Amino acid sequence: MAKEKKVYTGTGRRKSSVARVTLIPGSGKVTVNGKDVHEYLPYEVLVMDLMQPLEVTKTKEMFDVDAKVSGGGFSGQTGAIRLGIARALLMYDAQTPADSENSFRRILKAEGFITRDARKKERKKPGLKKARRAPQFSKR
Repeated sequence: MAKEKKVYTGTGRRKSSVARVTLIPGSGKVTVNGKDVHEYLPYEVLVMDLMQPLEVTKTKEMFDVDAKVSGGGFSGQTGAIRLGIARALLMYDAQTPADSENSFRRILKAEGFITRDARKKERKKPGLKKARRAPQFSKR
């Protein structure tokens, strides 16, 4: 029987996007919904944003990232995947004490990657054009 590789999972959410991220020990290949990350995301800035947790923990070449993401647009999906990667890295580094100098928790928290960004689009109110935009006032 072949030795099974340990996988680490994390769920990330941002705006209306939800991402299920799996980290598999490998060479650094990133796939999103079955496609290469550069093929899936239209802008290189989004790819760089998505890879930040791996870069600050210096684990970019250690793991293959497989993400399944749904809902929202590219920016929200990127934020969701980034949070999922950060949470999966915390699972990988669970044995290291959190108060240790080189624990992933301390590194990721200092960069702000563990915090879930709770901002969502505000709902539209009755009598207004958008959430806060009122119709133009006419004196006459």
